Amino acid sequence: WAMAKLVDNGQERTPELKETVAALLPRVNAQKDQFNALAIANLLWAMAKLVDNGQEPTPELKRALAALLSHVNAQKAHFKPQGIANLLWAMAKLVDKGLERTPGLNEAVAVLLPQVNAQKDQFIPQHIANLLWAMAKLVDKGLKKTPELKDAVAALLPHVNAQKDQFIPQHITNLLWAMAKLVDNRYEQTPELNEAMTALLTCVNGQKDQFNALAIANLLWAMAKLVDNGQEPTPGLNEAVVALLPLVNSQKDQFNAQSIANLLWATAKLGELVELNVATSAFESLVYRIRKNLQFSQEEISMSLWGVMVCCARLALDSNANKNNVLEKHMDDLLTRLENTSPDNEEDQSIMIMAASWLGRACPVVRHYQKAISKTQADFRDQLQLCIPSLRIEEEKSMNSLPPVDLLLPDHNMVIEVQGPSHYVGGDFNTRKGSTLLKIALLQKSGFEVIEIPVNRLLNKDLMKPYIDQIKTRIGIPPQEHGSVSFNKGWADAAYVTGEEHLEEQTNPAKKKKKRRRKQTVSNRLPPIMTQVNFSAQ
Repeated sequence: WAMAKLVDNGQERTPELKETVAALLPRVNAQKDQFNALAIANLLWAMAKLVDNGQEPTPELKRALAALLSHVNAQKAHFKPQGIANLLWAMAKLVDKGLERTPGLNEAVAVLLPQVNAQKDQFIPQHIANLLWAMAKLVDKGLKKTPELKDAVAALLPHVNAQKDQFIPQHITNLLWAMAKLVDNRYEQTPELNEAMTALLTCVNGQKDQFNALAIANLLWAMAKLVDNGQEPTPGLNEAVVALLPLVNSQKDQFNAQSIANLLWATAKLGELVELNVATSAFESLVYRIRKNLQFSQEEISMSLWGVMVCCARLALDSNANKNNVLEKHMDDLLTRLENTSPDNEEDQSIMIMAASWLGRACPVVRHYQKAISKTQADFRDQLQLCIPSLRIEEEKSMNSLPPVDLLLPDHNMVIEVQGPSHYVGGDFNTRKGSTLLKIALLQKSGFEVIEIPVNRLLNKDLMKPYIDQIKTRIGIPPQEHGSVSFNKGWADAAYVTGEEHLEEQTNPAKKKKKRRRKQTVSNRLPPIMTQVNFSAQ
């Protein structure tokens, strides 16, 4: 334990220290029956800490580990709260460092989880943070979400809110990371989890100047992952994002490859939740580090490439933004690096295809996408075809190996995207995700006019009619007078009427004279055929 503590506090792992560790490990196995609960917890913590700081998982270490784990069950009644927290943290850390999740380790975890629930009122903030981190890490490494694990998580979550003022930045980071990881592994977003998350987010802003580079990257990753899994972007979450992103620039030289990839991915994933100038500033602070001989894994290259593409897409969709050729150069460099890894998973291949399409490069990869037609999409297609019988409509069409579009009008170079809640941050039908923005920009860059219609605007024929009338106008067919929309100044002054307003006019003709016209800014940097008209609510 002492040697692990010294190493954890900066002591160099000298040859003498390594020899001493190697000499002691066989003694652990030889005297395994004489260790009490405290000794078992301290020894396992020490082994995990040494491995975390570079100790090789030698056969002697693995045998010592197996010997100690076999005694956890026999001593389970004697473990104190700190011992339980240290043991679960140690097992999670060892698994995270590549050690196999053996039957002995699984059994030890199963024995300890009920003890978490039994002693839940005795855990201090550090224990709570370490325990939830450990359970999230074990689940991420394949541990089944048993009733005992769910009970242990549920037992700890109320204490997060109760002790929120006592958590230091590292605790806050580990806890939010753990919650995001649990949710990403299909743990139910219970009211207790949401309350704990809300409590922690309020702490982020208050302690923003105390987070180091790793914490900033992990926090923004966690928030993006929560939002990606349907978490509503609460004021607390928005404030936390706003508080953390400016710190990226001030600490840009301290981010390692994994942190850079996580930050680029997270900032892009949050889409329009992050102001474009803030997002661009963060990206510009990070991308130059990519060329600084940092060793990126295949996953980190892929995440970074996708993030840079989304930033370029946002700039292309904003008529007031300046082009950033530096970002496209980084995109080209990252694509080459990803191609050199020869990825065989579909997600990385899809990212390669999109990047090659953006840059006008040939891509040797071909993706075959599964078709998914929602009922709302099918109903709108049928209604559009009924209103315009001569109109050619293709569905779930993939062009240039890009992800398929919902509806394609090939005679008019027009794409219609029926956007479900998964296309928006928190499903709010207003704030688009990075993936949504990237698809739209890629289609525009390929020469298509893109019309987005939120699915909640297509719930019945009456709500569909204004959009069908707008499509008629775009393809040169005069719409029926009732509920039509005029385009007096073409693309730069496009107006729209919501389905609710159209329905209200039908039921109350007097409203027609007072019909509201809301304008949306659209890009005028591209030729008309490539300009996006977004029919979503403002």
